[in-house]
Amino acid sequence: MMNLHWWDFAGFAGVFLVLGAYFLLQTGRMRGDRVPYSLINALGAAGILIPVWYAPQMNWSVLFIEAAWILISLYGIWHSIIRRGKAPPPVQG
Repeated sequence: MMNLHWWDFAGFAGVFLVLGAYFLLQTGRMRGDRVPYSLINALGAAGILIPVWYAPQMNWSVLFIEAAWILISLYGIWHSIIRRGKAPPPVQG
């Protein structure tokens, strides 16, 4: 019988967030160049990292990929915010 802890459920939630965002992107229901997509990915990667810290042995490959996923997502958030600030003013007519 599986003995799941709260951190396992946090990890599953992170997986569902990342997969859900990717599904929404692939089906055209979410844009990949906007803050929500990157934010969901960053939160999902953070959720996946939680059980890594509680594991009896460190899984370095998961730590590396999820840390990179968070950094790339933070870059995406920053880039989206900067791009929004440089948008031309709306045309009034």
